[in-house]
Amino acid sequence: MSSINLIDAFQDFKDAENIDRPTMMKVVEDVFKTLLRKKYGSDENFDVIVNAEKGDLEIIRRRMIVEDGQVEDPLAQVAYSDAVKIEPDFEVGEELYEEIDLLDFGRRAILAAKQTLASRISDLKKNVLAKKYGDRIGEIISAEVYQVWKKEILLLDEEGNELILPKSEQIPQDYFKKGENIRAVVKKVDMKNNSPVIILSRTSPDFLAKLLEIEVPEIFDGLIVIKKIVRDPGERAKVAVESYDDRIDPVGACVGMKGSRIHGIVRELKNENIDVINYTSNIQLLIQRSLTPAKITSMELDNEAKHANVYLKPDQVSLAIGRRGVNIKLASELTGYELDVYRDNEGEEDEFDIDLEEFSDEIDSWIIDELKRVGCDTGRSVLNLTAEELERRTDLEKETIADVRRILKEEFEKE
Repeated sequence: MSSINLIDAFQDFKDAENIDRPTMMKVVEDVFKTLLRKKYGSDENFDVIVNAEKGDLEIIRRRMIVEDGQVEDPLAQVAYSDAVKIEPDFEVGEELYEEIDLLDFGRRAILAAKQTLASRISDLKKNVLAKKYGDRIGEIISAEVYQVWKKEILLLDEEGNELILPKSEQIPQDYFKKGENIRAVVKKVDMKNNSPVIILSRTSPDFLAKLLEIEVPEIFDGLIVIKKIVRDPGERAKVAVESYDDRIDPVGACVGMKGSRIHGIVRELKNENIDVINYTSNIQLLIQRSLTPAKITSMELDNEAKHANVYLKPDQVSLAIGRRGVNIKLASELTGYELDVYRDNEGEEDEFDIDLEEFSDEIDSWIIDELKRVGCDTGRSVLNLTAEELERRTDLEKETIADVRRILKEEFEKE
């Protein structure tokens, strides 16, 4: 019996550990039953027997022996005179089992079958890979850097499957070399040209959530729940946590003794500052906590507009805003409220100030109107805000803001 050199195809099956034997047998059977239907018109009276270990298969044809001249269905019946030529002991009413030589199908048909089989195996492998990682979305995995490109990194998992870590999903300070093992979270599985593309991420909030779950047993056990995470990757993150056990301090548990639990995560995230805060349904208190490390003095809430004006002492304003405005941006994302920060000058001596209208000969009226719109109606109220804050809260260009600040500073210096 010819094995038609199917060993390579079967080896592919054996290498794909996640493809189970029943699936393998079914695929091979389907491919060769298609071959039988093309040649004989039906596959009903044929058995395809696969020997995956040896890398070959047998096709057995079953026919009932009938009296000569009574053959009505040549596929299911065989004349007695033809049956005894194969084996003299046969009798009418018995079943004849006959082995089909695969070479009878012709080399072209056999080659097509092998190609179909290889294609089906390839598709199965892709489906298994897509399902495997589809079920692991949100999980942390470790993989080895195989190739570093400008826009992405190619990694290999323990089974040699290819994974992609795009530049957009890398922390800005990330730097990896070939052969290095890195951790990331499975973000999604895309299909490209009918092949699964597994996308990893180190910037996703899920990555930080899973790192916390690994480091903090109380989160893993469900005693502490992470309500929300917001991140500016590599710069700062804010994590709101809540405890289901009154005896457990959720912030203390996450940070650990002398920061022991959080330090490992900070190192993994390239020194990203992580603020862990107690979650509360009291929005005013949540906003106050979310602006940590700054301490606020008072607040005006507009729950309908989801907006809050926050007042702080002058030395706390820069802390509230943070470098490049990251702290206030993350606090706003965490709370769902648009936050505007103001200096609280109550209790301080009144300083000499000038109404903005006095500068109408040097500053266009539409610029003055725009500054008044955000609560700046005097020269000092403008100078008390940083250029970045003015740019964020107004529709003015950076150059315009710089000119306005220069004009105001010059006037106060004269005074």
